Amino acid sequence: MKLSLLAGAAAAIPVAFAMPVQAENPAHVQQLLETNLCQGCDLSGADLTQAHLIGADLRDADLQGATLVEANLEGADLSRADLTGADLTSAFLTNALLQDATLDEANLTDASVYFAEVNGASFLDANLTGADIVGTPISVGGD
Repeated sequence: MKLSLLAGAAAAIPVAFAMPVQAENPAHVQQLLETNLCQGCDLSGADLTQAHLIGADLRDADLQGATLVEANLEGADLSRADLTGADLTSAFLTNALLQDATLDEANLTDASVYFAEVNGASFLDANLTGADIVGTPISVGGD
């Protein structure tokens, strides 16, 4: 009996690690998509691919590991948002507010970042390959 229980647990552990982790609050995702207002929401790990979030209020939101591929974040307020490890591939960030936001290890490959406010934002190890950055003071490289 103990052996079969142990064997079952041993088989379940790798399956549990292979399953994708969904940490976002589904009610917060729905609120964002319906109202564009989600200050302080838990959207970590959320799939917001191609979401139209023009002018969205995402201040202080937890977007760690979120998928925002091809999302339209034009004029969105992401002040103090945590986008650590988020995938913003081909996202549109014109006039976005990113003051004091954390974009460490975020993927901004081919993103369009036009005239975004980035004072105090952190881009440590962010991937900016092919990103179109205009009128936004993001420095690439070092001394």
